[in-house]
Amino acid sequence: MDFTFNEDQQALRDSVGRFLMVEAAPEKLREVWQTDVGRSSELRGKLAAQGLTALSVPEADGGLGMGDVDWALMTQELGYFGIPDSLADTAYLATGLLTALPEGHALRSAWLARIADGSARIALGHPVNPWVADAHLANLLLLANPTDGGTEWHALTPQQVQLTPCASIDASRRLATVAWTPSDATRIVDAVAGQLLANDLLDRGALSVSGQLIGLAQRMLDLTVDYAAQRKQFGKPIGSFQAVKHHLADVVTKIEFAKPVLYRAASALANGEAQRSVRVSHAKLVCADAGWFSARKGIQVHGAMGYTWEVDLQMFMKRAWVLDASWGDRAFHKQRIADALLSDDTLLGPGATFHTT
Repeated sequence: MDFTFNEDQQALRDSVGRFLMVEAAPEKLREVWQTDVGRSSELRGKLAAQGLTALSVPEADGGLGMGDVDWALMTQELGYFGIPDSLADTAYLATGLLTALPEGHALRSAWLARIADGSARIALGHPVNPWVADAHLANLLLLANPTDGGTEWHALTPQQVQLTPCASIDASRRLATVAWTPSDATRIVDAVAGQLLANDLLDRGALSVSGQLIGLAQRMLDLTVDYAAQRKQFGKPIGSFQAVKHHLADVVTKIEFAKPVLYRAASALANGEAQRSVRVSHAKLVCADAGWFSARKGIQVHGAMGYTWEVDLQMFMKRAWVLDASWGDRAFHKQRIADALLSDDTLLGPGATFHTT
């Protein structure tokens, strides 16, 4: 299995990183956090101008046609800079759901072009998530309706739903419960076909937050390293003490061991492998663990200051905490792995794990 990214993928990642370094600096994040909507239309416009909203839109609809492996890199950058925008929800997850609709479907043709040019925000309601993110700003809501025969999908306008805001510890993350009534007029996919879409969306959603968690873990590590180099005790930077070095080295190990698991899951999704859901759950668990571990060690090195509003660490720490429970919490993903391992038809061992070409 070759996990080497090509030059174009690495160049895109580097370009996005340089862009977000300016447009998503911590002081700008704080400004957006304190607004009523928690989002910046100016930032979304700049993201669209960079072509980031069009990454997964098919070329025929004005996009770049990129896939899961590309987003495994992109989401790390989105996490690292903690952008106050649900770019991945619209440009990756909603785009994937719409692209899976049959050619010529009215919803597909009407919205993919709008996603590509950055004029549309789409909110997603999946049974695994009790709340819907950014529903208050959505131009369209794609909501799942679980039935005995599977999961239907419905498309609704903001006027067709009723929102009840829910508080989040991540001030840039606006959540809401959505009250709505399914009908034949709003249904876009029946329960049988919709269940397949729900399964794919769950895997992509979990992959998306896994990548962001790795980016967040790396950012928290970098902030902690900087703090350890500047903070002095007994006349020396605390980063020179062996115990602090051990803490930071442990975080590096967590992050580096999680990355190949993330890339393996992205490859499984991109290639439609039978065990892709297990790969994704594995990635979600190890990436969430890296995020929590980096936050805990960062707070330990910072002292109680790491919790305070004045310190940048708390912004990325809170995002890591909420993403840990998004698109399936740890119990959910552990159960998926357990079910797969204990299934009678599951192939285990080196012959089933490693592939040769």
